[in-house]
This record gives sequence, structure tokens and C-alpha cells, in this order.
Amino acid sequence: MNAEARVKARGNANAGAKIKASAKAAARAQGRPVLGRFPLPLRVLGYALVVGLGLLYLLPFALQLITGFKTDPDAAAHPLGLVPTTPTTAAYQRLFGLSQAGDGVPFLRWLGNSAFVAVLVTAGRVLFDSMAGYALARLRFRGRSLLFGFVLAVMAVPGVALLIPKFLVLNTFGLFDTYTGMIVPLLVDAAGIFIMKQFFESIPREVEEAARVDGAGVFRTFWSVVLPMARPSLLTLTILSFQSSWNEFTHFLVSTQSGEYETLTTGLARFISGGLGGGTQYPLKLAAALLATVPVAALFFCFQRYFVQGANSGAVKE
Repeated sequence: MNAEARVKARGNANAGAKIKASAKAAARAQGRPVLGRFPLPLRVLGYALVVGLGLLYLLPFALQLITGFKTDPDAAAHPLGLVPTTPTTAAYQRLFGLSQAGDGVPFLRWLGNSAFVAVLVTAGRVLFDSMAGYALARLRFRGRSLLFGFVLAVMAVPGVALLIPKFLVLNTFGLFDTYTGMIVPLLVDAAGIFIMKQFFESIPREVEEAARVDGAGVFRTFWSVVLPMARPSLLTLTILSFQSSWNEFTHFLVSTQSGEYETLTTGLARFISGGLGGGTQYPLKLAAALLATVPVAALFFCFQRYFVQGANSGAVKE
């Protein structure tokens, strides 16, 4: 941009600022608010409504956090109380096996099983879903469209409809009530394949053609050139895979039976149904539920920016 164009642009900006200032001055003279398109009382009402809805949304989480520090009688007598009558950490001591009464809950075993399965499933999905997505997006082979149609069809099938077939397959191959039976059926996800395919189709083909000119094969091009460019989608897939495997319930319900392989979801379900003692035990149940949500929430908030980028990637093809 030359000097004349700069002067002209600066003059246009100054003129626009003067017009806005004069409009604000005219509005003040007429007694009208100048904070936006809507009148000031309406804007204040809108902000108050948003804040009120936000507090209403956070109320269950606050009750969950506070109830974990109550005693059983206090929680039963004042379930909606925001201040514990006699604060105590007895619920957390039972969860972590620090209770002197010897009535602990196998929470650490549940936590270990969930972490072990979630990490392996997440790693497998990121690897296999990205490879399958790249093959469907870039490789030309007979039946590619039909195979992608099968992937979309799997996404449309409700997971509940596959519970009995899953159990029969795992039982037939001797994988029932094992870590292998818990992990292997979850290593590939149709939604993850779809996400990665859409992103790979948005990458310019010239990048891959340049890699092939330099002598790189298909896998080398995928691993060293294309996959590093898919970081936003990979992080999105990582978050979704970890969240779904961490919160998985129905698959673990039909693939395990003994308490040795219980995860947080199956263990908490048995706990809530009264399988680990009588009484309401609201502080213990809510404390366990709160701790179960911490890893997923922390992962999401740490990578929220990349999650949004990955969700928007592939919307526009190059």
C-alpha cells in the first residue's frame, strides 16, 4: 500500500469514527441509551436472565460438591442445603480406603480399570480411525463408496441393538470377562472414521503429490506429512474417544461379570443400586460421582480451543 492509499484509508477511518461519535452524542441528547441496538433496560434484563440460567445450571454441581462433605443424616435431612451442618471428609476417606472402620469402597480399583481401558481405547481409536479415514479419503480401491456407506450405516444403528451380539461374540471367542474383551471391540469407532475422513479431504492434494515426488510411499506420506497437519482433528478425536470410553457403560455391562474388571461406571451403578451397603449414603455416592467426572472435565477444558478448531475443520474443502 502506497502513501496516498494509507492517507485515504486513515481519512475514511477518522470519518467513520466522527460519524459514530456524532450518533452517540445525538442519542445522549435525546435521552436514549448508546450501549447497543437494544434499550439499556432490556440489555440488563437479558444479562440477568443469562446469569440466572447459568447459576441454575451450576446448582446441581454445587450440591454434588457440598453434599460430599456432609454426614449421612445431614444429607438426608437437608438434601438441598448449601452449607454442611458438620463438615466432614468421611466420604472421601472411604473412597480412598482411609477409613478406620474398614468399610471402604473399591474406588481406586474402579479408577484404575477405567484409566487403563480409556487410555488404550483412545490410543487405538486415534491410530485406527485416522488410518481408515485417510484410506477412505485418498486411496482409490474397488468398493470404497460401499465401505464408507457401511461406516455411515454403523453410525445409524443404536448401540443397544448390538448388546446381545456383542455378548455372544465375546463368549464364543473366550473374551468374556477379560481386559481384551473390554478393549478390542472399542478400538475402532465409526464416528471417528467419519471425522478424520472429512478432515483429510480438506487437505490440498498438492501436499501429498510433492511428498510422492520426493519418493515417499503411501504410509510415509500419511505418517510424516498428512497426519501432523491433522493435529486439530486428532485432538478432537482424542477428547471424544477418551470421554466415550471413560463413560462407557453398556459394553462393560455385557463384557464383564466379576468385580475385578469393574470400571467407574459399572462400579457406581452397582453402588447406587445398593450393592455395597444399605442406606442412602448420599455423600459417598455424590463424592464418587464428582471424582469420576474430574478427568474428563479437566481434559476438555485443557484442550477446548483445539476441540473447537477440530470440530470446524473440514467444513470447507480446498
